[in-house]
Amino acid sequence: MEVAEYLKRRISTTFKLHGFSLRSDACNLLVNQLLPLEESEYDEWLEKLTEHIQKQSLINAVVEKHHIESAIQDCIRSGLDETETIFNVISAFEVPYFKYHSERKKFLKVDIGSNHAATPHLFDLPSAKANLFRDRYAIIYQRTQRHELFTPAIMGTDSDDADHKFKLQPIEFLLSSSGKVTEAIVLGLLTQLREGCYYLEDPTGIVQLDLSEAIYHTGLHTENCFVLAEGCYEDKLFYVSGMGFPPPEPSDTSRAYFGNVNTFGGPSKVSLKTSAELSRYELENDDSVLVFLADVWLDSVKVMEKLRVLFAGYADCPPVAFVFMGNFLSSQQGSSHAATLKTRFKALGDLIAQFSELAKKSKFIFMPGPSDPASPNILPRMPLPKIITEEFQRKVPSSIFTSNPCRIQYCTQEIVVIREDLVTKMCRNTIHFPTSGEIPEHFAKTVLCQAHLAPLPISVCPVYWSFDRALHLYPLPDLVVIADQSSAFTTTYMDCHVMNPGSFPKNDFSFKIYIPAARRIEDSQIPND
Repeated sequence: MEVAEYLKRRISTTFKLHGFSLRSDACNLLVNQLLPLEESEYDEWLEKLTEHIQKQSLINAVVEKHHIESAIQDCIRSGLDETETIFNVISAFEVPYFKYHSERKKFLKVDIGSNHAATPHLFDLPSAKANLFRDRYAIIYQRTQRHELFTPAIMGTDSDDADHKFKLQPIEFLLSSSGKVTEAIVLGLLTQLREGCYYLEDPTGIVQLDLSEAIYHTGLHTENCFVLAEGCYEDKLFYVSGMGFPPPEPSDTSRAYFGNVNTFGGPSKVSLKTSAELSRYELENDDSVLVFLADVWLDSVKVMEKLRVLFAGYADCPPVAFVFMGNFLSSQQGSSHAATLKTRFKALGDLIAQFSELAKKSKFIFMPGPSDPASPNILPRMPLPKIITEEFQRKVPSSIFTSNPCRIQYCTQEIVVIREDLVTKMCRNTIHFPTSGEIPEHFAKTVLCQAHLAPLPISVCPVYWSFDRALHLYPLPDLVVIADQSSAFTTTYMDCHVMNPGSFPKNDFSFKIYIPAARRIEDSQIPND
């Protein structure tokens, strides 16, 4: 009896530490399940159970008996469920949706399809557009709030530390002030509601900006990006003295707030970042590579010749995957575009079939470009239609036709790939073009600080409102591949690699190679004969 009471208190304490409150019948069920075990096993099983409870995305913090029963079944199955895939391509339309709950200060997975309200549609209700910006804001706001510059100073610490702390103010604080606010830092969405007039918007309100004296920090400040604005407020105007991006967050820090839940996508319920088996496989296969090419014009004789050289070069040592990004034709073909593309893919299939080892051991991934059929100019784009690809797929069964953008998981590595002229668009739409530094560095900082691939006005870069999550970069992946027509580049920020392979035919048939075991990117080129 004493052991049961001790165990009941221990269970209750453990769940409270994880933010849960147990119903009495749920607690009694756990006591009965754990009593036969050795005392040394209690903590291990309680930790497993709380992890599975967290994955259930409860509406509130009260744990019912059926939640415990479900968690126990999950624990039993977890040893048998083998979902540690070495390689997986995740469509943009299969990316899991996590929503931030401010009252619990954590992200909870939204069970898509369990109710009509959660089911996304390509052409959704107007509320989906508002939710798009709320979700982006929630990611950045909670991340900024726990940054060392914005966490409250601890009582009794050095006064110098307190002097270097800042406090975010909501816009409603400015709007409700009767007098002048001399110093304020506000996090908000940069918008232009009237031509030439910029505003800052957050969930509490909107304020007009005076940017005449603003000093801009590193990055490409475009409309519809979130910024930290510092300045003073007077007479319904916020006079900005400094503008920069909210600080990014290392991937490991972000993941700590998700636990071991798989936020990236794929068949596994748990994150594969910490998989010991996959990590060992990754290091043992240190010669494994992924090859990235963009603008693979299949109607170009020269491109096809270079692809033959490329395949011949890798014939004896097949890479994990070739990632081919569109456009797949050099020009628009009008009504015959799809038919021409189908014919050219047939020719590519014949070429790959000549290299049997490659066809068997490598994956061939194809992502549509802006001019490829048959999707509108809206992100994310559907894969190429089956009517174009089915004959090719019969010849090359290891081929994968995916969405744009898509995600690739290789062992413990997370890779996000997109084909869109984002560098070009962001440079054209920035409200202040940088006067120093390199554009790739500015670009990389922008997308990683924004935790989003395309922080641009929807009129410039249209997005399906309910699938905007496919463009999120949170937690930060290991590699972001942005195929743009601008010059190729490779840069690193916050331990996340960002690269542009450039246009294959326009950049003298150059491409990029990623070596996962070394987390290294190499430039490569097919020389002229």
